[in-house]
Amino acid sequence: MDIAITGSHGLIGSALATSLEADGHRVVRLVRGGADGADAVAWDPTAGTIDAERLEGLDGVVHLAGEGIASRPWSDAQRRRIRESREAGTTLLATSLAGLARPPAVLVSGSAIGIYGDRGDEVLTEASAPGDDFLADVCLRWEAATASAEAAGIRTVHVRTGIVLDPHGGALGKQLPAFKLGLGAKAGRGTQWFSWISLHDEVAAIRHLLDAPSVSGPVNLTAPNPVTNAEFTDALGEALHRPTFLTLPRALRHLPLGVGPLVESLLFTSDRVLPRALESSGFTFAHPDLAAALPEVLGRS
Repeated sequence: MDIAITGSHGLIGSALATSLEADGHRVVRLVRGGADGADAVAWDPTAGTIDAERLEGLDGVVHLAGEGIASRPWSDAQRRRIRESREAGTTLLATSLAGLARPPAVLVSGSAIGIYGDRGDEVLTEASAPGDDFLADVCLRWEAATASAEAAGIRTVHVRTGIVLDPHGGALGKQLPAFKLGLGAKAGRGTQWFSWISLHDEVAAIRHLLDAPSVSGPVNLTAPNPVTNAEFTDALGEALHRPTFLTLPRALRHLPLGVGPLVESLLFTSDRVLPRALESSGFTFAHPDLAAALPEVLGRS
């Protein structure tokens, strides 16, 4: 297959590209700035430009690009960057694909479980209503921006990704230094739900969806067994053989300058998400349970 990927230098995109290429597929990377070589296509979502002709005849497109949610505190300017990087980039890509003479059969477009908002103990599936906070609004706009591709008959899948576990990046990569020093801590009472997925299963799920012609619309990319924050903290400490007796106070939610809202979203929001659509499509998880997954994720199997 010939597959184009945006965000190919990110945690998920780079792993996906490596996996596809290892199996003999051709990966075309959409890159900002100069595009050198036959397998690179220039685009600039901010300027609204893309070398669309280079996308003719592809089998599929995986769209993962967007401003990092946790890269900076959520100032007003950063909130705009997060929102616009997803909405404008997705609109540009979807519109360009829709206008091709030979468009791809499938567009797998990024989204996140943040679409559900803070829902306590409620079990969430693809049929659940969206939330009403900042990230929920971002995800709703993000998914709606693929409308032109869908109208053109391109099968479109919105992958609502949970917390991706990999020691080299993402949330786990940021937590590991503290946990290795024995400073791992639960957030507040630790009762909030933590919906996770290993990077291995994230990549495998995206590849599965590229080849699943009956699947479209929202698909939760989370392991089938979410855990609470306290359970995650204990499991990570046990996998690293380190104590986890500390607690981060909920007062951190009130830190100024955009830090508090970011902490609130990352540590105190509760999303108990199940991958009903993914499992119904026949996908099998390599890492369905956290306690068994962490040693492999951390390279200690």
